[in-house]
Amino acid sequence: MPQTSQKLTPEIITLHRYFIWADRMKVHFDTVLKNLSSRPKDGNFLTKKEGIETFMYMSLWYGMLYVLIEGWFKLDLHDEKIDFLLQSENVKLLKTYRHGVFHFHKEYYDQKFLKLMGDGQDIANWSRDLRDEFSRWFIDIHRNESKNR
Repeated sequence: MPQTSQKLTPEIITLHRYFIWADRMKVHFDTVLKNLSSRPKDGNFLTKKEGIETFMYMSLWYGMLYVLIEGWFKLDLHDEKIDFLLQSENVKLLKTYRHGVFHFHKEYYDQKFLKLMGDGQDIANWSRDLRDEFSRWFIDIHRNESKNR
């Protein structure tokens, strides 16, 4: 297991808040997805309650995940696995998607949403891998801080 030598700073504690917010939206998204698997889909899925909630939690998760990435870059942090994942074109897609989530657009299916959704499974797997690596990184910092007390 890779260990980080990064010290826990107020800025990293703040970054962790964004991780928690993003991760909580992922938990809600996963819960809605789990509940969907047992229900038949009829009609236009995205206009039904389940579809709206799925789209909402996925969008909030992806939007907050980009804010976490933005903080990572602004703080000039580095980790081999995270940095590798952040070389992906998915970062640009996520940034555009975040703009679509947190800025009003007149079209329901705005291109800022559709570009990311076109990548479907790739972005989903990548986002989950990135989330797991951020989680590992924050846990490593906490462990290191606890050892040094």
